[in-house]
Amino acid sequence: MNRPKTTLFMLSSLDGKISTGAADELDFDRDLPEIKGVCEGLYQYYEIEQTTDLWSLNSGGVQAKFGVNERPKPEKSPVSFVLIDNTHLKEDGIRYFSALSQTFVLITENKNHPAFSVSEPNLHIILQDKLNVSEALCTLYREFGCESLTVQSGGTLNSIFLREGLFDFIDLVIAPVLVGGKDTSTVIDGESLLRRDELCRIAPLRLLGCEVLKDSYVRLRYEVIK
Repeated sequence: MNRPKTTLFMLSSLDGKISTGAADELDFDRDLPEIKGVCEGLYQYYEIEQTTDLWSLNSGGVQAKFGVNERPKPEKSPVSFVLIDNTHLKEDGIRYFSALSQTFVLITENKNHPAFSVSEPNLHIILQDKLNVSEALCTLYREFGCESLTVQSGGTLNSIFLREGLFDFIDLVIAPVLVGGKDTSTVIDGESLLRRDELCRIAPLRLLGCEVLKDSYVRLRYEVIK
């Protein structure tokens, strides 16, 4: 394999939602700590998160929603971050991740992205004419030595990984809550399959582990059957 082993690691409601609603101000990180019956065990997700790969991939849109464009510079972490972004990150957001990351790789189609105005020794930019996640993963493996990568992104980007067969493992922490709403983002969003000849683009899974956590949380780990 000439790309990293990829693991989708997400916090999800029992009905597969990854947000408390469809509006930008609704967010798991902000809202779940305030919900009785859910807040008590939420810490377990963040503890497990600390044990994931030393390379982490996310989208600029998700990070902008978290407010990285306004945050002060953080302390250096042991993790290298990969962000896919065209318009959401500003210069301050780029500097935030440069300060946080061991290696920071931005993947973009935008030739005028603010990242090109930032000079940081650990900042690297992969410019593509059109987003090609598979090619970007090969570059991460070949040029940056990324052998294992945790994906913690939004449902739209996750759908690209799914349809292109780029997930190797799935690691879900299920919170004891039902959210509902057809427009609320799920673990995998994107366009639905419409024909039977597209069934090859789904991902059958083999269960590797089911762990009952405290306060009614559950952790499910799967391998994608290739």
